[in-house]
Amino acid sequence: MPSKSSSSSRQQSSKSCCCCFSMRTLGFLAAFLALFSALYSYLDARLDQFYIFDQEQLHQISQRAVSNHGNDTRSMVNYIVKELEQSVPSTYVNTEEEWVFNNAGGAMGAMYIIHASITEYLIVFGTAIGTEGHTGRHTADDYFNILHGTQLAYVPGEFEPEVYPPGSVHHLRRGEVKQYKMESSCFALEYARGWIPPMLFFGYADTFSSTLDFPTLWATTRITGREMISNLLKMKL
Repeated sequence: MPSKSSSSSRQQSSKSCCCCFSMRTLGFLAAFLALFSALYSYLDARLDQFYIFDQEQLHQISQRAVSNHGNDTRSMVNYIVKELEQSVPSTYVNTEEEWVFNNAGGAMGAMYIIHASITEYLIVFGTAIGTEGHTGRHTADDYFNILHGTQLAYVPGEFEPEVYPPGSVHHLRRGEVKQYKMESSCFALEYARGWIPPMLFFGYADTFSSTLDFPTLWATTRITGREMISNLLKMKL
């Protein structure tokens, strides 16, 4: 039989190995977090270098679409996409009009993804019957260029709604949050710039907590992933 001293020695050796492994693991995690934080800070301070869209230009295009096509939302969307093909490199514009439902923050509508990359997305979002929900608190600035209908927004402490008619833009600043409502038919050219991947968690959450609409989740993932990977291959962050 092994002696008590040898058994105790093996136990101490095992504890020592576990302790060393834990210390190495913690050291690796600390180094990784430090490196990630440094890289994030470096890139976050230089995000403007990666943008290919300009919000002021998008707003002007949206206003021209409203002015030229009135309540014909279909014609507005076609007009905007053609304008974008001429004003930015056409390889960054998805002209394949693939509409999918979008449930996020309790609101429901549909979207057409014109561009999706790590630092930007540009979509047409809206609904023909109205909706209401939570904007989400995001890692990007969001610009909602109203094409048709009216959007209402509310922040705690106010007693009157913010009102955004056609031709106007609702800017939801990075990190802020509001309640919003489209009382009836409303469509907008929505542009977000900042860190886009973290926003996907908000866009997916309702699928797992309420709708269980996994075919729509797959369609959204397929289109978004295709566009993001395609733009990364073009060196577009």
